[in-house]
Amino acid sequence: MSFARRFLTAAATAAALAAPAFAQDELGSALDADWNSHLQELYEHFHANPELSFVEYETAARMAQELRAAGYDVTEEVGRTGVVAVMENGEGPTILMRADMDGLPMREQTPVEYASTVMQEDRMGVEFPVMHACAHDTHMTALVGSARWMADNRDQWSGTLVLIGQPAEEVGLGAAAMLVDGLYERFPTPDAVVSHHTWGYMPAGEIRYVPGFAMANVDTVDLYVKGIGSHGASPHLGKDPVVIASQIVLALQTLVSRELSPFETGVVTVGAFNAGTKHNIISDEAHLQITVRSYTDEVRQDLLSGIERVANGIAMAAGLPENLMPVIEIDETYTPALYNDPALSTRAGQILEARFGDRVATTDPVTGGEDFSRYGRTDEDVPIFMFWVGGAPMDVWQEYQARGETPPANHSPFFYTDAQSSVTVAAEGMTAIALDLFANGVPSGDGGAAQ
Repeated sequence: MSFARRFLTAAATAAALAAPAFAQDELGSALDADWNSHLQELYEHFHANPELSFVEYETAARMAQELRAAGYDVTEEVGRTGVVAVMENGEGPTILMRADMDGLPMREQTPVEYASTVMQEDRMGVEFPVMHACAHDTHMTALVGSARWMADNRDQWSGTLVLIGQPAEEVGLGAAAMLVDGLYERFPTPDAVVSHHTWGYMPAGEIRYVPGFAMANVDTVDLYVKGIGSHGASPHLGKDPVVIASQIVLALQTLVSRELSPFETGVVTVGAFNAGTKHNIISDEAHLQITVRSYTDEVRQDLLSGIERVANGIAMAAGLPENLMPVIEIDETYTPALYNDPALSTRAGQILEARFGDRVATTDPVTGGEDFSRYGRTDEDVPIFMFWVGGAPMDVWQEYQARGETPPANHSPFFYTDAQSSVTVAAEGMTAIALDLFANGVPSGDGGAAQ
């Protein structure tokens, strides 16, 4: 990945440094001390005891315990297993900071002493090994670290701080569940929402961010291609769905290459093709499983409608009757694109760069998904901002880079982080941004989403 370095002007640096009333190294030193006295044990607990989406019962209870002990007014079971903590501290903006809590159904294969050996039933009752392969353990620990510092230094800020432990990010349902359960109605509506994500594709200590579209719309499409079964020796007596579906797979590639502008981003990937049971049987159905990625709502709609048009057109060309046209199922619980409000991104980037120097840079968007995006896609039109914190231990990063490779990263069973750096850098960054927003207000911009 290429990174475009961006540096502050003298005026922007002055503005970024105007808010913090504490010494530039005071916050970082305090978080390092808290790591040694409290946060390291908490991180290792979270890492060794992951839980799956919407069954994060013990994780949520520990988050609630930590935030309640820090002095926050805590509500549990918001959006099923979500946690909301509120601290009112005088007049000022309302700032919300979020961490996701769920692990992944994977067997951990890392060398750390506190590796997970957990087996757990998911919300459907199926048992899996569980691992924090996407670093949500660092997210929760960083949020607690920031929460503890803010509670201990209430003389440094004025306003309302809302902290949430969100369930079910890995299945794209947790943010929506919390919002439907009244996150913005039952609790103070935020003026801005800030979060981070530990990123294994970067070395520890580095920070990257993207103003505007940072992550993609993620749609899941199931396409059932009908046919007419027959003996494999007599294909002329049937309509082969394997051939029809194969033509659809190839034609779908033109949706991006020939129908989107070269300046627009889109991905259509057929991840699975299932059909038939035996060598000499022409089946009567093929099933394609497709992931679709985009940034804008317009491109998303063009790609989804294009899949239907291509599938139906090829089925008609094959001579299938109308009652055997393909069936297309689009998962309604899609993950919308993450749009970092440009004005908030500029302000937050200035704060991060003033604090961490050239360890911070803007970068390119990615086509992964994050349901953090939903906090900006509500009627309240709240501006949101997420930044990425490097997670790969430096020795591991250098070893792999010497071979021209990238070390195991998010969603790999071999992925583990430089935990202290991941937690303290993220906590310091989120806290510094929050302090600036409390002091200077939230900059006006596009709001939470570009439709």
